[in-house]
Amino acid sequence: MPFAETDDGIRLYYEVEGEGVPLVFVHEFAGNFWSWEPQISAFTRRYQCITFAARGYPPSDVPDDLGAYSQARAADDIYAVMAAAGIDSAHLVGHSMGGFAVLHAAMRAPERVRSLVVAGTGYGAEKAYEDYFRDISEQVACGFESGIDRFAPIYAEGASRVQFQAKDPHGWRLFAERLAKHSEMGAANTMRGVQARRPSLYDLENELRGIAAPTLIISGDEDDHCLQPGIFLKRVISASGLAVLPKCGHTINLEEPELFNRLLGDFLTSVDLGRWGKRDPRADPSQIMRTS
Repeated sequence: MPFAETDDGIRLYYEVEGEGVPLVFVHEFAGNFWSWEPQISAFTRRYQCITFAARGYPPSDVPDDLGAYSQARAADDIYAVMAAAGIDSAHLVGHSMGGFAVLHAAMRAPERVRSLVVAGTGYGAEKAYEDYFRDISEQVACGFESGIDRFAPIYAEGASRVQFQAKDPHGWRLFAERLAKHSEMGAANTMRGVQARRPSLYDLENELRGIAAPTLIISGDEDDHCLQPGIFLKRVISASGLAVLPKCGHTINLEEPELFNRLLGDFLTSVDLGRWGKRDPRADPSQIMRTS
């Protein structure tokens, strides 16, 4: 089993499939490297696809020290995996927690990013809900600590995941069963150290405006607390596009794999051909509404 080692001594399990331009997938809180199976099956035909288990997610190491978990660590861990795989730069695809991680990775080392896909990203970022988000994060951490077999099905049936359950009951059950095999300590530490402590996207506006990489933002229209942050990201990242999937929740790449893959494939083709640029200034609202 291949492992990357981070600068603080954590081993991260990763997998590499296919050949071509590197494409790194970064999973959500309730997932793992297996979350990207529909994408790996599709994109190994043209790309070198890399998936990995974040710290706290077996078979990667599960540090018991809460201080080993942070948003900065999550971003740097992407580059540790890339280094272990011998990759200098890559397209980065992140979902939810992974979406935050790829954004921070692009801000920390932009020269290593070919493009960004930021899917289902923004929960907890809305300033009006900051206190609520931190309170619910602690409740979730306690829920996983109290027994993952009991709590995983409850978490998997949240308001933005019932859409997946309704469309694909078999796929949802597999998702919930895999979540129940997660580490209780890893889930709790990730929720407390990464999720609850990360800065709001709205507090990072200046840094996000500095992202020059072509960026695709994808959100489900019933993933309520990611919709407005997605629009915000569209407005502040200059070379970005926003896709909103109808009747879709949070588990977006598994809930609508064909649509997700088509959007991702078209985006990557445009980037590789040099056809995904910044917004035409003639369509920039700040220019259109400017008074003389």
